[in-house]
Amino acid sequence: MTTTSIAGRATAVAARATDLSKVYGQGETRVIALDRVSVDFGQAEFTAIMGPSGSGKSTLMHCVAGLDSFSSGSVRIGDTELGSLKDKQLTKLRRDKIGFIFQAFNLLPTLTALENITLPMDIAGRKADKQWLDTVIGMVGLSGRLGHRPSQLSGGQQQRVAVARALASKPDIIFGDEPTGNLDSRSGAEVLGFLRNSVRELGQTVVMVTHDPVAAAYADRVVFLADGRIVDDLRDPTADSVLDRMKRFDAKGRTS
Repeated sequence: MTTTSIAGRATAVAARATDLSKVYGQGETRVIALDRVSVDFGQAEFTAIMGPSGSGKSTLMHCVAGLDSFSSGSVRIGDTELGSLKDKQLTKLRRDKIGFIFQAFNLLPTLTALENITLPMDIAGRKADKQWLDTVIGMVGLSGRLGHRPSQLSGGQQQRVAVARALASKPDIIFGDEPTGNLDSRSGAEVLGFLRNSVRELGQTVVMVTHDPVAAAYADRVVFLADGRIVDDLRDPTADSVLDRMKRFDAKGRTS
């Protein structure tokens, strides 16, 4: 298993990008979304990815999660190189190894909360681990809402269902793209608390794209992007320390 040294300690690597580039268009319309990015995401850690609009943060997450192709470089989930996989193999890897939480809850309206949670496993023909499923459902506080359909749930409850769905199959890594973007501050704090607890109590690995310093403060580490490159890496963040770093980047952008 691949390891990396983070803050002086050896940590197993859940995902790794090496010299990762993503280019859109050609000639005058050519845009470099990612410019030779190399970054490791440690197992059982909560990492936030931040940066201004157009910095490449969502592109990085989508490439590492196998949702988007990349122009050059490599991506590994565990010991599996994504670039070597055919479409069916990549689909299987996403289904079996990766969990996703998006800003839009992406729940099926005709299914109950429980049916939405177990849907990926049902599609794969796998039975849920009952004990694990009960643990996840209890952690996100959905025990009394499992028979409700999405229209009968608040936005915060719907996102809890999405969090439980991502956790239920015991993925190697969970990717969240602005997972609290459609929630009020209280519901957002609850969802972020669940994600942090899944790392600390369940040993889950979470990588989250966010623009919110308060959300980023729930993470163990924040990776900052600008112009398609990693420009800073902050451990044990607070909302104030994240905001301070972001202000510095804004100041550099105005003076350059």
